[in-house]
Amino acid sequence: MVEQVDVSARAAAIEYAIRDVVVPAIELENQGHEIIRLNIGDPLAYQGLPTPKHMISAYKKALDAQENGYAPSYGLPSLRRAIASAQVGNGWPCSEEDVYVTHGVTEALQVIFAAFLEIGDKVLAPGPHYPPYMAYPQMYGASTVEYRLDPDDGWRIDLDDIRSKMDDSVKLLVLINPNNPTGNVATSSEIDALIEIAQNFPKCTIISDEIYDGLDFTGNIVSVASRSKQVPVITLNGVSKVYFAPGWRIGYMAWHDPQRRLSAVRDGVERLLRSRLCASTPAQHGFLAGLNDGTGWLEGHRSVIRERLDYSLQRIAGIDGLECQSPGGAFYLFVRISDPILAKDDKKFVLDLLHKKHVLVVHGSGFSPEFGNGHFRMVCLPEIETLAESFDRMESFITESK
Repeated sequence: MVEQVDVSARAAAIEYAIRDVVVPAIELENQGHEIIRLNIGDPLAYQGLPTPKHMISAYKKALDAQENGYAPSYGLPSLRRAIASAQVGNGWPCSEEDVYVTHGVTEALQVIFAAFLEIGDKVLAPGPHYPPYMAYPQMYGASTVEYRLDPDDGWRIDLDDIRSKMDDSVKLLVLINPNNPTGNVATSSEIDALIEIAQNFPKCTIISDEIYDGLDFTGNIVSVASRSKQVPVITLNGVSKVYFAPGWRIGYMAWHDPQRRLSAVRDGVERLLRSRLCASTPAQHGFLAGLNDGTGWLEGHRSVIRERLDYSLQRIAGIDGLECQSPGGAFYLFVRISDPILAKDDKKFVLDLLHKKHVLVVHGSGFSPEFGNGHFRMVCLPEIETLAESFDRMESFITESK
């Protein structure tokens, strides 16, 4: 018998609910079934939400010009300047040196966690939240503690819960705004209160994940960095969601450090970035065009998403057994399974829906075992015809399951 090589504990512990549910879906597709995929936030998987043509042209131009060599490890200077200018427009004094270009926001998180965290440290993140905030800190001996978003009040931040969980071991306090998966958008007063809490812990830095900032439907979106006069804030954003180019894998982190507390950790970040070489050079040129050439096209994309979002909310309201708070931004619906029997095991609900009706969504407990249980996340990105078929199948599944 061949002796197996052991997997590391850190790798075996990694879960990524959004893509883990794809495994059984692929098995069904291999058997000849057509699956309606509502699991992943990829606008390019659906009709009517293409990457802007001027960005694609800039990407192609870079390829034709043989601009395929290594870029500087922190990003193309022209792109870093454009990002810094955008952040200045958001209300805080960002310079080129404050910006680091990464392989998407996910790599930025990996680098931040590697530079900040030691054994016993904590990351305080919203529950529910994007899975890497739970998966990656444990690789460095740290842990993620979830603070509550209120499911009965539009998933508003529970500030008292944050206060009760803050201590000197919390090195990073996370805000995802708009939130993935719930779509809640924090108000200025909520952000100010969160900053005030962090102010009492001088070793704490705020991570502000703003990857969906251009898909705000409330008019309340503000930059967290623009509100902070003392607490350091690392803003995360990129090309994937608002510029509709997720496969380009270009993100960035912009550092606001008003009291210069982060000099040592920034040195660590820069060392890590140099060791992994650089982000994709031609894709950086494509993103630069998106920043420099205007976003007038975005309103059209936003209108398409809003129409599909409103239709989805209308359909969910008409299905006995489902409920949903109206999201303030992004393109997700975090749907409550209101039937108490079906809600007991949301992952079973999702897998049964997949196998019986061939509709793929993501179990809410994959975004937070405590605060997401009894829900599922779906995207509202498909055309209305596809959404209509999806909801017809969901309604049929719930009726047959009772």
